Amino acid sequence: MSELRQPTEFRYFGRAERPMMKALRKLVRATLGFDPAPPDAVAHRFAAMYYDADPLAEAFVEEIYFGRGAKVGRAMLEQALAGGVDSVPDAPASLRRLFEDIEVRPAWLDPALVEHGARVFRRWGSRVFEFAGAITLEAYAESSVAKPLALTGAYAGATTRRRFLETVAFWIAVSEPGGLDPGAAGRASALRVRIMHVFVRKRLLAHPEWDLGAWGVPISQADALLTLMGGSFAPGIAMQAMGYRPSRRDIEATMHFWRWVGHLMGVRPRWYPTSLAEACQLAFMASLKGARQAGADGLRLCQSYADLFAPDPAAPLPARLRAALTHRLHLGYTRFFLSRGAYRHNQLPRAGLWALHPLAQAPFIFAAETLRRHVPGLDAVADRVARNERARWFARHMGGRKAEYHPAESFTR
Repeated sequence: MSELRQPTEFRYFGRAERPMMKALRKLVRATLGFDPAPPDAVAHRFAAMYYDADPLAEAFVEEIYFGRGAKVGRAMLEQALAGGVDSVPDAPASLRRLFEDIEVRPAWLDPALVEHGARVFRRWGSRVFEFAGAITLEAYAESSVAKPLALTGAYAGATTRRRFLETVAFWIAVSEPGGLDPGAAGRASALRVRIMHVFVRKRLLAHPEWDLGAWGVPISQADALLTLMGGSFAPGIAMQAMGYRPSRRDIEATMHFWRWVGHLMGVRPRWYPTSLAEACQLAFMASLKGARQAGADGLRLCQSYADLFAPDPAAPLPARLRAALTHRLHLGYTRFFLSRGAYRHNQLPRAGLWALHPLAQAPFIFAAETLRRHVPGLDAVADRVARNERARWFARHMGGRKAEYHPAESFTR
């Protein structure tokens, strides 16, 4: 792939030079001391990342999943996760290379900073799940994000709730204390999702509707990088509106934590922001680069997400009442975190006064955060409280089921 190759729906170049954007850039330089537009070389590298995938994991999927069947591939992966790659009879070289890769710590890795970032992410409790889900709706306007989900049926219709809760299970597993250590549940989840992404990517590339020239490869390194920022930099900034008080170091630690999670998942971007200024530059570029041509597919994904917790008309009355409350709270979070334009464009249900309930929590969260920062020992207490809260949230919505990570083996069209 050429270093400068970029998909035709990547529309950033030129937009940053429009009069309104130039005025905004001048204001940011004057107030924050840096240009929100990244250097052109960085922008070109990011655009090229739409054609970067995960060759190492793809070699294993090609050899085993496609050569000997998905059932055999899953069995090999699970055995290697449970007992190490040496426990797999006649383990193929592609599997050995995959596991050797994740055992090597990159030079940039700081384990203490990873745990710091995971602790900050945990502190946001279940509210960060609502935030991450809501801001994803902005990305559904882009074909490179919406089409893989639309073509596989993921996050649409009846599968939406299950898929979203599987994603939440992943967020919880990777951010638990020690969750990314060898043998830990989070590390295993990262490998399962990595293989699932490769499997889906290879099938989509062969799909007649996939436009490689316009969108790049499915589940590209570029979109994966934006997803990692959506769990670190983005909530670190936005959730301050709810009263959270992350420091600059806290936010950069969450970026480092998610960089390590991404590394285990095969996300090896040509450029990764390591400071708030660089993360702002990526956010600025992402806000301008989109073609917003996902159309009906993006609309359907957004509407399915809004109905995530809608009551089942056939359920008993007490269950319907509980679900109705959960549904309204969910709409409130979605409206609070999603831009007004995106909410209206996607024709989402009116949230009414429920849109204010995240803001109503702000004084209480701010007070708790202030105490945590100034009273010795309260940080550990806050961590336990947040972990328990999100575990209860997840158990309540899962209803005793376990999360599974199986790739789509057919398409909706």
